[in-house]
Amino acid sequence: MKTNHGFLNPRVLIASVGLSTGSIIALALFVLINSIPANAGEQIEDQRNESEVIKNIADVGQGTLLFKKDNQYSKAAQLDIDVNMTVTGMINRVSVTQSFSNTTENWQEGIYVFPLPENAAVDQLRLKIGERIIEGQIKEKQAANKIYQKAKAQGKQAALTEQERPNLFTTSVANIPPHETIKVEIEYQQIVTYDNGVFSLRFPMVVGPRYIPGNQIIEEKHTKGFSGNGWAVNTDEVADASRITPPVLTPGSKRINNVSIKINLDAGLALEKIDSPYHEVYIDKQSDQYQISLKQESTLANRDFELTWQPHPSVAPKAALFTEKINGETFAMIMMVPPTVEKPESLTREIIYVIDTSGSMGGQSIIQARAALELALSRLKQGDHFNIIQFNSQTSKLFHQSELVTPTSIQQAINYVRSLDAGGGTEMATALHAALANQDNSNDLRQVIFLTDGSIGNEQALFEIIQNQLGRSRLFTIGIGSAPNSHFMQRAANFGRGTHTYIGKIDEVQKKMRALFEKIENPVLKDISIDWTQTDMEIWPQKITDLYQGEPLLITAKTKHLLGDVKITGQVANNNWSSSLKLNGGQKRKGVSTLWARNKIAALMKQKRDAEFESIKETIIETALQHHLVSKFTSLVAVDVTPVRPKHNKLDSKSIPTHLPEGWDYNKVFGQQFPATATDARLNFIIGLILILLTFLINLTRRHDSYV
Repeated sequence: MKTNHGFLNPRVLIASVGLSTGSIIALALFVLINSIPANAGEQIEDQRNESEVIKNIADVGQGTLLFKKDNQYSKAAQLDIDVNMTVTGMINRVSVTQSFSNTTENWQEGIYVFPLPENAAVDQLRLKIGERIIEGQIKEKQAANKIYQKAKAQGKQAALTEQERPNLFTTSVANIPPHETIKVEIEYQQIVTYDNGVFSLRFPMVVGPRYIPGNQIIEEKHTKGFSGNGWAVNTDEVADASRITPPVLTPGSKRINNVSIKINLDAGLALEKIDSPYHEVYIDKQSDQYQISLKQESTLANRDFELTWQPHPSVAPKAALFTEKINGETFAMIMMVPPTVEKPESLTREIIYVIDTSGSMGGQSIIQARAALELALSRLKQGDHFNIIQFNSQTSKLFHQSELVTPTSIQQAINYVRSLDAGGGTEMATALHAALANQDNSNDLRQVIFLTDGSIGNEQALFEIIQNQLGRSRLFTIGIGSAPNSHFMQRAANFGRGTHTYIGKIDEVQKKMRALFEKIENPVLKDISIDWTQTDMEIWPQKITDLYQGEPLLITAKTKHLLGDVKITGQVANNNWSSSLKLNGGQKRKGVSTLWARNKIAALMKQKRDAEFESIKETIIETALQHHLVSKFTSLVAVDVTPVRPKHNKLDSKSIPTHLPEGWDYNKVFGQQFPATATDARLNFIIGLILILLTFLINLTRRHDSYV
């Protein structure tokens, strides 16, 4: 390289000037950026309307109306959430009404984010603004969105309800007048749970913050309308991350969201006990029905509500038939409880315990999980093999491979469990790979017990791991904490040929774990088949999963004429089992057709890996449209025909974050401003500037080299 004597090397000169200039610019920008408080937007919003800015819609934990402006959201003042349930036999019809106020002088568009039970069949949407009531109609998802966007632009009042997950929905509301109170009513139907002689239902009130793995997707186009602005970015593993990660109130916040619950329970059986394990309730018996309500008129919406009711043993159901006739077709729901089978001689087992120690498990959740795991270790028998896997951002094992049960290995395991603490991300995939690896050809039962809150966004990828690598294992899930992800818990156990349970407080560990042990230590009813005397039956689900002790067979069917009987057969403890039920009489119940359609859609969605899924998708859409159901591919949209917002009035927005689930440790989940999957905008901005400067200097240097 040539040099000019008496002068500095030009490249050195360029670099010196560039670095000096870059340093000054970077320093100035750093001072400028840091002179603005990190929560400046929130402070301005608080001064204006005492509401907090939300950057990602998907992070809203419970039912919340969000107002949108300039790609940011803030919550409207929430008046109340009213939940009314009517339980008749095994069917629960639920109305959820949330009241909100637009306290500003401007017209608003709002976003309503809410969790529902995993098996909820959402079929009604009503929007009431003043005296005006708008009924929702079912449409294909893209068509519904176009209808909503057009109505919004024309100044018409409109609402759009979409499904993000089977247990997570969003509703957009357009053109809310200044100082108006609105009510959004969602109706759904579900089958209540029956297990070991106890009926139960759960109503989720909050969505816990979810961990989002994967690499960021660079969006080429921004979709119009509600495209998602959660704290997480869309990734190659969770393409809708920005829609399922809502913001959370900081501890000590004055803002609260309350819920009231009223239940009319007509069990159709004499009851021995009614209980609500997480909330205090009033129980008023009226003839053969019960009126149940929260003792406090309303409660903080920060944990799942559960109600259980137990019939007297003498009247506990062994079989039940519910029917509904619509348009010349008969829909049926059949419940049958297999008899208890004598426990065979104990077989040796290999049990892999997997425990989630990520940040979302902080607080009460990790305490419950440790207690449950220690109790599980005490049930191991001589001849069994076991191992423990813990995961957060990393996965690690107690032993290199499963160890034989000995006093020494058990004590080593207990010490290990007691040392576990929560922190970091939720890289669940690596833990699943580790738990399902190293399966030899032994005849021992191989059981994987998974303790987690399920606060992840990549459910589908995890289901595929289970389906591909399950082998001879069986997977059991234990939902930990006040707001577990029921969609993950139930479907992971279903794909894993196992079962699931929930532990919501430390007092439940003994009872819930004992019930789970009794299931997994007793013979399974497998290879279940159904023989109908008539051939025109359309049954869902078509593939019946294995049943554990105390679990009922539950199927829905459609036919022209419900005649004859149904015979159910299976294998239990290497013996044949069969039972029959006559298809006459039964109880007439409104909504059985809706539950049949919901079961059909859920079963078809499990075939998502199928190469022919496009044709399956068309069947899902057709079924949802026919039965007026919200699904992954259909939405409810409601539009008023008369424009109400004057053309010269702009459409604004505002919002509020939600509660952290009860018992969660805020600092464990949100170590900084956001979970690990989010990034600091100011840091990214500065890094970007530095990279630009470096690129500029490199190009200058190369250009100089080409001339010397």
